[in-house]
Amino acid sequence: MPMTRSHALWAVATLLSTLLLIAPALWNGFPLLEYDTGGYLARWYEGTLLINRPLLYGLLLTANVPFAFWPVIVFQSLLTIWIVAVVLRTHGYGGRPMLVFGIIAVLSVVSTLPWITAILLTDIYAGLAILAFYMLLARSDQLTRFECWTFVVLIACACATHSATLAVMLLLSAASIVLTVFDRTRLPRMRVAQGVLAVVLGIVIVIGTNFMLVKRFAWTPGGFSMYFGRMLQAGIVPKYLDKHCPDATIKLCAIKDRLPDNADDWFWANKDFDKLGRFAGMSAEMERVAVGSVADFPLDVLRTTIIATAEQLVAVRTGEGVVNWIWHTYFIVKDWAPQLQPAMWAARQQKGEISFTAINALHYPVALVSMAFLPVILIMGWTGRLPRAFGDLAFVCILALLANAFVCGGLANPHDRYGARIVWLAVFVAGLALLRLYQQREGSAAPTVARDILAT
Repeated sequence: MPMTRSHALWAVATLLSTLLLIAPALWNGFPLLEYDTGGYLARWYEGTLLINRPLLYGLLLTANVPFAFWPVIVFQSLLTIWIVAVVLRTHGYGGRPMLVFGIIAVLSVVSTLPWITAILLTDIYAGLAILAFYMLLARSDQLTRFECWTFVVLIACACATHSATLAVMLLLSAASIVLTVFDRTRLPRMRVAQGVLAVVLGIVIVIGTNFMLVKRFAWTPGGFSMYFGRMLQAGIVPKYLDKHCPDATIKLCAIKDRLPDNADDWFWANKDFDKLGRFAGMSAEMERVAVGSVADFPLDVLRTTIIATAEQLVAVRTGEGVVNWIWHTYFIVKDWAPQLQPAMWAARQQKGEISFTAINALHYPVALVSMAFLPVILIMGWTGRLPRAFGDLAFVCILALLANAFVCGGLANPHDRYGARIVWLAVFVAGLALLRLYQQREGSAAPTVARDILAT
């Protein structure tokens, strides 16, 4: 079939958008790395389960070692472009490739998006799964059958890449089940069932890939350990130990006066934790103490959970973890992909040449303002000032941000990386709403250049 002008525009828009989304890696000279990258890469080679490092993403990294991981970030970028294009189409902006490019260009400047498409981490899949879930439930009448089932697979694979993403999607699934009870017309049960099916499939993938790895049905470890870290950092674990020690069955009693007040210090830089066998040796006891802390100090747990959730909600700065002292990842590359070391060490990140101070001077306020604007979009969409679909999209985004803050902050510990991984959704939704409001205000009087871009 001959290439039409539309095909050519889509090809150009896709190419330019992809270059923007991998631009940080191109500038760096190597895909961006983080401490967790090594844990994913090592799973297939080491044949063991590691806390919050499911095998699926590790398989993607392993398959692309011969290509220095570049296909991974290109794939992540193309997937993002496609999802954005489908969202635009289902909100009245179909068939406009240069608008897709324009949206990607704006997000690449004012949001954290390119910094999570260009890094070897699972973070980008959290936001994409949320958008896919929304479209399955609220816009499926405008999707092709191929798109519907591709979104099911995308959600499932995203859930299988990280426990926090799975937890967020479980909360969204629970919310959809509740909502369909009250409004079955707008949210039919078959649509909800399709979304829930995708999340359940993600659970099956986790168990299945773990069986491939360790030849037994097992869940990826880490859930209660992370919650123990939350209780430790909140000061509740010391209170629990003061109440129950001495107790020969609690190994932590012997070191309770040496426990750090920071979960990251405990998990990643504590000699006592190492001597006690780290996660393999302490998982059962950390689960016991975490659950016991909830039973003994429920009000303290509730108060600190609310505080940590609120802190996580505004912890959305770009670039956390993109540093040059991620030694675990460096050692994994040295052990299992030594041919990549010259390129890795030549990158700007490993030379300490990446700073996010100026970037966050823009990204952080834009993120906060965008989140604050979401309730306004919701009200405008549900009162007719904007199309109802915009209000629905804002509503799902609000639910996702709250769920993510609860899972990552309230059940673990607040980190900017956890918030930044989905806050770009708020910027995207806010930008889409502003575009529609501009069109509604200007109508046919819109400037010629703007009209031409929007009509392309």
